[in-house]
Amino acid sequence: MAATLDHSGGKSQEATRARGEALTSLQDGMLIPFSGDRFTRVSPELAKAFRPGDQLMVVQDTGDLLHIPADTQTLAHQAVTEAQGAFQQMAAVSEGQITAFFDRFARALGNDLIWAAIAEANRQDVARALERGRSTTRLLADANMRRDMIAGLRVWRNQTSPRNAVIERIAHAGWAVEQVKAPLGVVGFVFEGRPNVFADATGVIRGGNTVVFRIGSDALGTAQAIVQHALDPALAVAGLPAGAARLVVSPEHAAGWALFSDKRLALAVARGSGPAVAQLGAIARQTGIPVSLHGTGGAWMVADASADADRFFASVYHSLDRKVCNTLNVCAIVRTRADDLVPRFLEALAQAGARRAGFKLHVWGAQDKISVPHTQLAETDLATEWEWEDKPEVTLAIVDDLDHAITLFNRYSPRFGASLIAEDAAAQAHFFANLDAPFVGDGFTRWIDGQYALDRPELGLANWENGRLFARGGVLAGDGVYTIRTRVRQSDQHLDRTPDTAKSF
Repeated sequence: MAATLDHSGGKSQEATRARGEALTSLQDGMLIPFSGDRFTRVSPELAKAFRPGDQLMVVQDTGDLLHIPADTQTLAHQAVTEAQGAFQQMAAVSEGQITAFFDRFARALGNDLIWAAIAEANRQDVARALERGRSTTRLLADANMRRDMIAGLRVWRNQTSPRNAVIERIAHAGWAVEQVKAPLGVVGFVFEGRPNVFADATGVIRGGNTVVFRIGSDALGTAQAIVQHALDPALAVAGLPAGAARLVVSPEHAAGWALFSDKRLALAVARGSGPAVAQLGAIARQTGIPVSLHGTGGAWMVADASADADRFFASVYHSLDRKVCNTLNVCAIVRTRADDLVPRFLEALAQAGARRAGFKLHVWGAQDKISVPHTQLAETDLATEWEWEDKPEVTLAIVDDLDHAITLFNRYSPRFGASLIAEDAAAQAHFFANLDAPFVGDGFTRWIDGQYALDRPELGLANWENGRLFARGGVLAGDGVYTIRTRVRQSDQHLDRTPDTAKSF
């Protein structure tokens, strides 16, 4: 409806009110515009569920209509409010207090009585997930996860704080400019059902930041137990503000939507399934919040003409031990080596499957060379990321040459990680220069992990599906969450931008 004007040329009160009225109801079939020139319609279910005080969020990238109930919005808003207040208090917190927090947190997880309470909550989470037919691969808080959480917290305990670190100094006559690292603010995290995120993501506190978590419903009970028995007590004993780490206690996806639409966040980090992470990223971006997303992975491996067969076999085998983002998803073999390397690939796949529950194989361009059960793919299917629980699932492709493999990777992969098995140094250099990926190797693909590779518990592997990242590395860790402030040190009090008019007094 066009706005009407009063006699003074301003908008009428009626038009102003119409533009600012609260949305209290939705009607079935109501048109909702998005992205400037498109529209979607309200479903009967959404219209029925919507209540006064609720929020309707329109994802401008897709037209998805997201319903955020008022109580869920309140939970997320309150958590960010507490974290924002805690961030202001963190300026007065000493580095010794932050060190004590990580030490206490690690010691709590190492306490068998405390861990027993966490393990019981996790057992119940796992049982509920199994009843619903959900994957529990990343949910189980076993001894390995406990060990890694404690090790990660000790990394942050021992880490030098980035606060107030001078990263550059430009000297001028009579004055100098310093570029100084400073805390960024409140960081919001939305994770899938991975209990270890509390150890990883609290790393932002090392730099004086604060954090708000929303974890998947599968792991919510475990998360609450960690907060109650380990995280909150560690904050209290160390003298850190209570809001420095806050969990949004809600199993609803809407809690993540509400969190990522809060403009007070300095950074939004999401890990999980590809579509869910993409949606969360779209919400944060349209709100104006910087994002770090990691939802799709699926590593590629290329065997060049100069590949060593034994190294190739070992790299394939060791890249298929479990399904995570850096698991081998597509293996490409150049045609001139297909006769000897395809059998080695099948042998490695069979042995990887033998330590689990078999395997599934998909093939593009090599149907005449495969003697085991498989499905035949079209070229565009190389973009498929296989999500498996017990049986390693992978695509085998036969390519013309190394450049063909690079072209297919840049076109169909999530442009995340790849390995080239080649003894030729020139081929390795060519691969690195022409591949759009932040993570490139020459052996197994499972090395792509912040804690494993860089000794820094990762918040996420920043995969924005474009291969290149702006002014930062592909691993986001706690010590990488900072802003840069500029400070001047002036020794000459008579500095003047117009030297010929400068005077001494």
